[in-house]
Amino acid sequence: MLNPYVLSADPCGSSTGSAISVAANMVSLSIGTETRGSILCPASSNAVVGIKPTVGLTSRAGVIPITPRQDTVGPIGRTVADAVHVLDAIVGFDHNDAAATGAAAKFVPPGGYTQFLKIDGLKGKRIGIVREPFFNFTNNHALAHTFEKHLQTLRQQGAVFVDNVNIANLDIILDFNLSGEAIAVLAEFKIALSAYLKELVDSPVRSLEDVIIFNQKNPELEMLKDFGQDIFLAAEAINGIEETELNALRNLSRLTKEGYVKFMK
Repeated sequence: MLNPYVLSADPCGSSTGSAISVAANMVSLSIGTETRGSILCPASSNAVVGIKPTVGLTSRAGVIPITPRQDTVGPIGRTVADAVHVLDAIVGFDHNDAAATGAAAKFVPPGGYTQFLKIDGLKGKRIGIVREPFFNFTNNHALAHTFEKHLQTLRQQGAVFVDNVNIANLDIILDFNLSGEAIAVLAEFKIALSAYLKELVDSPVRSLEDVIIFNQKNPELEMLKDFGQDIFLAAEAINGIEETELNALRNLSRLTKEGYVKFMK
């Protein structure tokens, strides 16, 4: 897939098609899914608006899962208003994803989100800027000028910046392995995918093991030479949520509380 603005640029993923189709005016709106940046990254790379909802605000029913702890569904549009109108249409309780949507439904504001689409909506809003390690370019770099231009636009609209925000242990949080996320996600993926496949009405595969065998029997169809299935094999080798996986989940919870949650308070 190609970035419609700069053909040589990385369009990012994994909701690449959702973002590209909007950016190229193939569709007005689209839906993306995110586990770890898969709405925000392609939206940013293709100059469109992506909203990554809190897990449970939107139903994941019917979506092939990676981990229910992180999976979410969100809108992509050409404008904030377009994306927000779609968000309003897809938030709320769904009995097919009852645990997550039931817990999050109470956070949906009465009257929905479109009521907050105001001309002066940025006035007085505090926006934190985490520069390290993301602003990894020199001050005279084109990206620095581009960022500053957009930040100035936000300032002119009344936004108040909290600059150079520091989040505790951010280097570990961003490290897929050090944080424990890799271990947790592999275990959760095996469980969630197998549960999803078992619920399908008609499917030649009913578990992650079945998927692996299917791929091995159909290497050309599944393009194994290009993509392999190392992640599938690693997930299949994990035997449920045991002490190693529990420790990884505990570490993720600790990093969240000491980092993002503490910062937001």
